Amino acid sequence: MSALASLLALVRAKLVAFATAPRRFVVMIRRAVYDVRTGKRTPWDVTKSVLMTLFGLAMVFVLLFPLFWITTASLAEGTRLFNTSGIVPDPATYNLDAYRWVIFESDFFFVDGDWGYPQLVIGGGGGLLPVSFRWAGTETGPGALFNSLYIVSVTLVAGFGMIVPAAYAFSRRRFVGRKRILYGYVLFTQIGAGLSIATLVALYSLFSTYGLTNNLFVLGLFYAASAIPFNTWLLKTYMDNIPISYEEAAMVDGASFLDTIREVILPLTKPGLAVVLIFVWLAGWNEFIIAQTLLRPENYPLSVELYNIATEGRFSTPWTRFAAFANLFALPVAIVYFAAQRSVEDGLSFSGMEG
Repeated sequence: MSALASLLALVRAKLVAFATAPRRFVVMIRRAVYDVRTGKRTPWDVTKSVLMTLFGLAMVFVLLFPLFWITTASLAEGTRLFNTSGIVPDPATYNLDAYRWVIFESDFFFVDGDWGYPQLVIGGGGGLLPVSFRWAGTETGPGALFNSLYIVSVTLVAGFGMIVPAAYAFSRRRFVGRKRILYGYVLFTQIGAGLSIATLVALYSLFSTYGLTNNLFVLGLFYAASAIPFNTWLLKTYMDNIPISYEEAAMVDGASFLDTIREVILPLTKPGLAVVLIFVWLAGWNEFIIAQTLLRPENYPLSVELYNIATEGRFSTPWTRFAAFANLFALPVAIVYFAAQRSVEDGLSFSGMEG
């Protein structure tokens, strides 16, 4: 509940800041005029500030224009991204047909848009408990979104289960082979991309030999393993800035080792954990090459389904549907980043000597 309250407070603060932006702009202009009249600032200083502000706004426009364009494309009529008058579709033709297709006809939520609902069945089931779970109201089952969420959940649980203890051990403990293991982490972090093709071939051969292809759980474990080296280094570097005296003081007060981790280390590491959360989430959410190679169509995540939309037509691509699918695909990532934004910002100003 506290996380939801924090997210709502952040949304409210952003809306208030947006609503009061014109008033703050007027106050800034009046202050600049006052500073020039009183001699606190020269006209050239004000000119430089204006030029730098305009440059910053231009950079923001350049960075956000692809997002604006893909959004307008998802609202366009038909399947084209352009019209005869420019690259932006005619606003008079905007509609939600592409989003309706994604929600009610594509495999985004449910296969072929055949919506269902979860149902708990009590009695009549095998196993240790007479309880089973199934999707009712649909003959096909969950779609790519549920596959992606399952993969990401496994990636997060397995990844954090290794990253947090390993980062603490490397930051706080001195043991035999510590430096060699750290160098090994650097090795896996730096050369993994260069061996991507060889890794893919070896991975497919290994998984095929042991019958592990088309397994979402195993794929999530692989994504977690690939995210561990870099994120362990990242979190270790953050923990290095936390004074050991904090732990010693907690233990002197009677806190156990686990209590010290839970009450001291993890709260102080919250900004670093937020950054790691984003990176580990992206590791399981965005990747599609390995998923496309190891999985069958019924287990494809959203990333593979998005690629299939772009390549399904032999002579044309339904770009408006692709744009709508891409926007909905990116929405959970934006929500996760937005929710973790305040913790990430706190990490930029963190100092172990504060308080």
